[in-house]
Order: sequence, then structure tokens, then C-alpha cells
Amino acid sequence: QVRLVESGGGSVQAGGSVTLSCAASGITYANNCMAWFRQAPGKEREGVAAASMHSTTSFYADSVKGRASISRDGAKNALKLELSSLKPADTAMYYCAVRGGYCYSGSSSLDPSSYTSWGQGSQVTVSS
Repeated sequence: QVRLVESGGGSVQAGGSVTLSCAASGITYANNCMAWFRQAPGKEREGVAAASMHSTTSFYADSVKGRASISRDGAKNALKLELSSLKPADTAMYYCAVRGGYCYSGSSSLDPSSYTSWGQGSQVTVSS
């Protein structure tokens, strides 16, 4: 059974940065794509960034391009997201997710409906 546990969220001032980590266990896919999503109150869950097993390919939502960096430790199935120049609009619950197969270009890697396992989330609150 896949288990994903996020950590590293918290309250941050606008302009600051945050690093989120996801520890994964039970993943048996030969290849997999891991991603970060976020959901603000009253809004749909949206993709933030996705990375292939050895970080050979990665994808970012337009809203975080230039401010986010996603990385993976393929051997440990650990996932990290560094988000800088934070804005109040970045306030959300951040989720780690995984699915089998490759991370494909385009919107599919950031489509939450294609992911099969999810963590419980880590809250990030950005104050102005």
C-alpha cells in the first residue's frame, strides 16, 4: 500500500520561501510520476509541479514558474518542493501524489484526476 507523508509547511511572510518534503513508501511502479498539488479553500485542487523518477523531466504550473523547484531522490522515492517569492495567493493545503507511468509533457502531469495515491497534505499560509 502506498503511503505519502508531507512535511515542511507553515506560516510564512510574503516574499519568503518554503520547502515541502514528501516521504513515500510502498511504491511498486517500475516507473512513476510524483507531483505536488495545492488546494485553497473554496477552490479546485490544482497542479503545482511534477517530476519523473530521477528528476530527468519536470513540469511546473504557470503560477509558480521561476519560483518553484521540484526534485526527487529516486532511490528513496522522496519528493521535495522549494517555493520562493511567496505570495498570499500561494496559501493552500499542499499535497504530494504519485501515479504509475512517466511524467508526460503538457497538462496531464498536473492533472489531479490522473494520480492514484495522495498524502494528507501540509498547510502553507502566506501573510502579507
